[in-house]
Amino acid sequence: QVQLVESGGGLVQAGGSLRLSCAASGSIFSVNRMGWYRQGPGNQRDMVASIASSGDTNYADSVKGRFTISRDNAKNTVYLQMNSLKPEDTAVYYCKALIAGRATMAWNDYWGQGTQVTVSS
Repeated sequence: QVQLVESGGGLVQAGGSLRLSCAASGSIFSVNRMGWYRQGPGNQRDMVASIASSGDTNYADSVKGRFTISRDNAKNTVYLQMNSLKPEDTAVYYCKALIAGRATMAWNDYWGQGTQVTVSS
């Protein structure tokens, strides 16, 4: 019932920018922490950035100073602004959100289906 829908991926040259969006929908009571993960070919899925409902943020060292995570609580949406992109940023990016659905009133993690980001040199 609860679903995360991602958008904004694509192809970009090194040094360029992209903005990813992820909107949670369904029978939602509350959205807690939201974040972005990525998985490149042959790699594990790693945390890129996360943001608490309060606005406190956390970033992987590899993206600090280049990526910015933000959220719109009224829209249950999280964004990832990616600047100064590098070829090593190429990966499938997944949105994750800790959500309490109205049916259970209990916290559960939900994942988006992923969006491809490709950075060419």
